[in-house]
Amino acid sequence: YPSGNVAIIVVREKNQLICIVQEDKPSNGEIQAVFSSSGRSTCYYPNGSVWINVSVQGGQYLDRAGSRVRQWTWPNSITSPGPQVPLSPIFISLNRHVGVRILGQDKITVSFLAMGQQAKFNVGTRVQVGDVGRLPPPARLGKDELLLLAFRVRILRLFDRLRGCLSFPSNEQWDKIKPPAYLITQTLKILQLCTTSDVSDELRSSVRAIVNA
Repeated sequence: YPSGNVAIIVVREKNQLICIVQEDKPSNGEIQAVFSSSGRSTCYYPNGSVWINVSVQGGQYLDRAGSRVRQWTWPNSITSPGPQVPLSPIFISLNRHVGVRILGQDKITVSFLAMGQQAKFNVGTRVQVGDVGRLPPPARLGKDELLLLAFRVRILRLFDRLRGCLSFPSNEQWDKIKPPAYLITQTLKILQLCTTSDVSDELRSSVRAIVNA
């Protein structure tokens, strides 16, 4: 960034390349997007909720509350029976300098513009038709990842409660107010991940305790 803070990082993780977009902060900058050469990508709103989620089968666009605005499937992916929904071109601005354009499975571009200069990163990955029948199963999260997700939601809920206390200090019922819809949605998704991932009953109980505390 013009401030000198790191905007985009590209790293190699085993046999994959990962592109990470960070917000413009000198330290503790939030991750605004992650793109993997495996065909999976996620973009986040400033509040931390998922904005766009892409997989080898297709993708979905969510609003700030976590509700799905649109969904699409890639032409050469295997999905459940039903109509194939094509992609309508998407362009979003993660911040004033970084934008993401999605035109196709292999046409996902991260653009960086500052001080009259531009850099573009093609982060799309095409799954060959011959490989469709051998698509990898959905990634299963490990213990550390599930715990991190659970603590992240717990912290966001605590911040939301703190904002409620500061905004309405005289309200004695603030602790009975439900959290925002997007936090409820993320909590349900984490609990669902616990049931689909190969984890122990002890870890599953720990995650439930964290998000429901």
